[in-house]
Order: sequence, then structure tokens, then C-alpha cells
Amino acid sequence: MTETLSDSLPADVETLIRQVLQAACDQKVALATAESCTGGLLASVLTDVEGCSHVFERGFVVYTDRAKSELLGVPAGLIAAQGAVSEAVARAMAVGVIIGSDADLALAITGFAGAAGPGDEAGRVHFALARREGDVTHVLRRFGDIGRGPCRLACLRQALQMMATALNPR
Repeated sequence: MTETLSDSLPADVETLIRQVLQAACDQKVALATAESCTGGLLASVLTDVEGCSHVFERGFVVYTDRAKSELLGVPAGLIAAQGAVSEAVARAMAVGVIIGSDADLALAITGFAGAAGPGDEAGRVHFALARREGDVTHVLRRFGDIGRGPCRLACLRQALQMMATALNPR
């Protein structure tokens, strides 16, 4: 059970956290994250399980376009052309984490957790998972206008599922 958020997390999320961390420990895989709309929630839960948190290498909270560019090397032109909430930017964020860390597996999240601006879709979130070997996978989820907290929790679940699948391919 996670220590700091255990009262707030559903049992399935707790299980996913343990699965991801145990698999990363067993395989000696270093994990890292790049988060925008989740504000570091994924990084937080990956450091909450005593005895397993050593597999978490680092996390980047890159809420602004400038942070995505400065910390992860996402080209400003790409953000301007595609939008910060896009497949291309999510993929670039994940690759930026791999380049800027010692992680073997990186998960990036960018999206609209709450009410979006004009023309933007509340609850639209892009996830990208990069491996040091070079392959990057992408998932787009449309959670709808369910509120910031529920959307962040849904993002956490999706991110952990992607990591679990990457660590335990069937």
C-alpha cells in the first residue's frame, strides 16, 4: 500500500502501483516521468512504496510550454504547430525524458484535466511511453468533463496500466 496517498486511491490503482514497481525492481528497470496536467501525481505514487521507490529515477513537472521546451527539449515550434496537448508533443516529452535521464522507461502525460479553453476538449489527454531502446507508444484518452481530480485519477490509472503492460508484455 502506498504510504502517503493510500486513503485516497482506489484499490485497483494501489495494485497497479505495486505491479509496476515490483516488475521494475525485478527487471532492474529505471523509471521516469514527464507530467503536465497531473502535476507530479504519477511521480509521487512511484515514490510512495517503501522498498521499491529506488527504481524511480526522476520526474519532470512541465506544466507550461516553456518548461516542456527548456527541461525536455520539446521544440517550441512543435508546440506552436501541434499544440501542447497533442500526440506529437507527448511523444517528444517522453523522448526528452529518456534523453535527459538515466531511465529505461519514461511515461509522459499532457492534457486538459479540467475545463479547457475555447476550442479545447476537457478531459482530452495524451500519454506516451518511451523506452531507452527507442520505441515510443501513444494513447489518447477522452475522459470528458469529469473534473480535475477525477481526471487526474483516471490519468494515473492509464499511465500505470501503460507502464505495467510495458514491463509485463503478454
